[in-house]
Amino acid sequence: MTSTDAAAVSYSLQPASALKGRFRVPGDKSMSHRAMMFGGIADGVTEVSGFLEGEDCLHTLEAFEALGVRVERPGAGQVVLHGGGTDSLVAPKAPVYLGNSGTGMRLLTGLFAGLNLPVTFTGDASLSTRPMRRITEPLALMGARVGTTDAGTPPLEIVPGDTLVGIDYRSPLASAQVKSAILLAGLHASGRTTVHEPAVTRDHTERMLRGFGVEVDVDGLKVSLEGGQKLRATTLTVPGDISSAAFFLVGAAMTPGSELTVEGVGVNPTRTGIVDILKLMGATIEPRNEREVSGEPVADLHVVGGRLRGIDVPERLVSLAIDEFPALFVAAVGAEGITRVTGAEELRVKETDRIQVMCDGLRALGADIEDFPDGARINGGRLDGGEADSCGDHRTTMAFSMASLLADGPVTVRDCANVNTSFPDFAVLAKRAGLAIEVY
Repeated sequence: MTSTDAAAVSYSLQPASALKGRFRVPGDKSMSHRAMMFGGIADGVTEVSGFLEGEDCLHTLEAFEALGVRVERPGAGQVVLHGGGTDSLVAPKAPVYLGNSGTGMRLLTGLFAGLNLPVTFTGDASLSTRPMRRITEPLALMGARVGTTDAGTPPLEIVPGDTLVGIDYRSPLASAQVKSAILLAGLHASGRTTVHEPAVTRDHTERMLRGFGVEVDVDGLKVSLEGGQKLRATTLTVPGDISSAAFFLVGAAMTPGSELTVEGVGVNPTRTGIVDILKLMGATIEPRNEREVSGEPVADLHVVGGRLRGIDVPERLVSLAIDEFPALFVAAVGAEGITRVTGAEELRVKETDRIQVMCDGLRALGADIEDFPDGARINGGRLDGGEADSCGDHRTTMAFSMASLLADGPVTVRDCANVNTSFPDFAVLAKRAGLAIEVY
């Protein structure tokens, strides 16, 4: 699909009043990326079910095919990787294209920084503007040679060199991608690698590495591992993505008369900030059938609609819901009173400047909203309807779609094709749940 074709995809939504149903959302994007990476470097056959067949994760899978890993796709959401350890990997014949995936770009750079393979990672126009010094600088401290543009953005070119050396690194950012890139480089470094975080971030890397036989030590905000450990193949199931479920949780929670259950959702405590924030706003969300799947907590999330209230979002929860803030901005519009978001400046360097895109789009639909460098002030109320530009961001597209539940007139969302990066069937599922949505 060309950029012109992508920009031409739009959603047309008539006002809707409630969401109902029982369904699943696609597999978790963060875990799907990691499952492909770890299975690709493990020794033996790794079997994965629940894999997210969105564009971002497929690019990660294609990267390992380019590196010589044999891959089978026996069914929907199923992937079998025939790994031979890192020694079996070969240098790709061309730059490895990762589309819109910041997770793929940053984690793969860390993973391959110490493998003595020349690799260049490229991405689409959006990914090519995203900051990469946050990983290249600590990797350089380990001895890695990773080239960027003068602006510190992709393409990223890994130049083989000497064996990496483990470091003790204090990250200035609460970022699971930074933490993971350093830890994955540490697998191929001499000595011990330690990352200290300023706040809790998602811990899928630590959990999944253990599932592949790696010893990882966690002590509060400090994570460490010893270099030289080899991954052993395993079988794992990827749960539903709470970031994808978030749009339906918000849509149902803010509309009286809604009642739905999202089944099989990953409820890792480093990812449930969205649920915690909605509950502070008065939402009725209940986890049911709680269990553990492949080392990750999973539950069915049952939501009953009601009236939300505006809050000051606690900054301690920001890093635990960073990908869900587009949906939370819509929840704030649907709440009574004022909601304030602070400490969320990381939103400005996601696939888009999500603070600006959400504020501009919601304002265009009639919201009373003011943006700040690290967040926004949102005064709840009904929307008029109108046209919102997602700017090609999958999460802002889905958030604006849920805003139709608050609108008195039709809503048009522009530039929607990138929903395919994380939730290819979003429009189909949203229509089944109650949105009056058409794709054109």
